[in-house]
Amino acid sequence: MPRYKLTIEYDGTPFCGWQRQADRMSVQQALEEAIGRFSGETVTTQAAGRTDAGVHALGQVAHFDLGKEWDPFRIREALNYHLKPYPVVIVEAEAVPETFEARFSATARHYEYRILNRRAPAAIERNQVWHVPVKLDASKMHEAAQRILGQHDFTTFRSSECQANSPIRTLDAFEVTGDGEIIAISASARSFLHHQVRSMVGSLKLVGEGKWSPDDFRAALDAADRKRCGAMAPAAGLFLTGVDY
Repeated sequence: MPRYKLTIEYDGTPFCGWQRQADRMSVQQALEEAIGRFSGETVTTQAAGRTDAGVHALGQVAHFDLGKEWDPFRIREALNYHLKPYPVVIVEAEAVPETFEARFSATARHYEYRILNRRAPAAIERNQVWHVPVKLDASKMHEAAQRILGQHDFTTFRSSECQANSPIRTLDAFEVTGDGEIIAISASARSFLHHQVRSMVGSLKLVGEGKWSPDDFRAALDAADRKRCGAMAPAAGLFLTGVDY
C-alpha cells in the first residue's frame, strides 16, 4: 500500500491534543476525517509526537497508508480544503517507502517554548505564550539549562502518568534566548518524556526569578524526584517545531 508523509502545522488551542479521544476533537481525528472525505478510505495516522491539549505544532510529522497511489500535491491540496474548519494546515505531503515510520524513524525532535515577559498580558498571542509578568533573567536560565545537557535520569521532569519504559533520555540541546519581551526556550532530543519540556521550563522560570540558582536546577535533576520539580509551565507556550529523520 502506498505510504504518505505529512508535515503539519496546527494551533492546538481547540483540540484535546494529537491523539483521538472519545469525547473531544483531536488533531488526529480532524486529519483522519479529512483523509476519509477526499479518499473514501478509513485510515489511521501515526504521528512523530503526541502533543498534549493546547500544544501547537509548526512541523509535526505523520504518516498514513492508502489503497491506491495519489499525487502528493493533490493530497496536500485536498486535505487543506477539507481541514478548513480547523486551524490545521498540511505544509507538505510526500510519498515515502513503506518502511518509513513517523514515530519510530525519527532521529530528533525539536520543541520551542515561548514566554511573554512583560507586565501587560498578551492579546493577539494569548494562547501561544506563557505570560510571566515578573522580570526573568534569560542569561541565568540559559546557564542553568546547560547544566543538564547529555544523558540523565529525567524522573524529576517527568509526568507521574508517563508511560515510557525508562526515564533515561539524552538532551542534545537546551537553549534560552531573550529578544525584547519574548524569551524563547528551545530543546532537542531524540525523544522526550511526557511533560518533560514543560516541566523543565517551569523549573527554569524559578531560576529566572532568582528563586533558584543554576546549581539548584541541576540538583533538582539529580534528585530524580518529581516533587523537586517546579510548577509545570502551561501548554499554550509550547510548539513542536520540527522532526528529523
